[in-house]
Amino acid sequence: QEHLVESGGGLVQPGGSLSLSCISSVNISSAGSLAWYRQAPGHQREFVAAINPGQTSYARSVEGRFTISRDNAKNTVTLQMSSLMPEDTAVYYCSVLAGTQTYWGQGTQVTVSS
Repeated sequence: QEHLVESGGGLVQPGGSLSLSCISSVNISSAGSLAWYRQAPGHQREFVAAINPGQTSYARSVEGRFTISRDNAKNTVTLQMSSLMPEDTAVYYCSVLAGTQTYWGQGTQVTVSS
């Protein structure tokens, strides 16, 4: 069963913007942590952003350019990205920590190239 489904990835030129969405079948209203990670070919998966009750956190590489948000009514986690750079190219994954279970989506490809 697919609990999380990401969308919004694609090809964008440097300096452009893109918004990623993650629709969850898991109730996120009481989830402990919602987060985005990314993985480039040949690289380890890295943390991008997270939102916990009342708090957000970002990797230094994206701080000031990316914004994570949540919509409990729509059970959706969003990552708004701006001022994109080639080094942002990766597969982006969302995750939801609910209780003791962590759920992952299948990922969506983001390519930044001119």
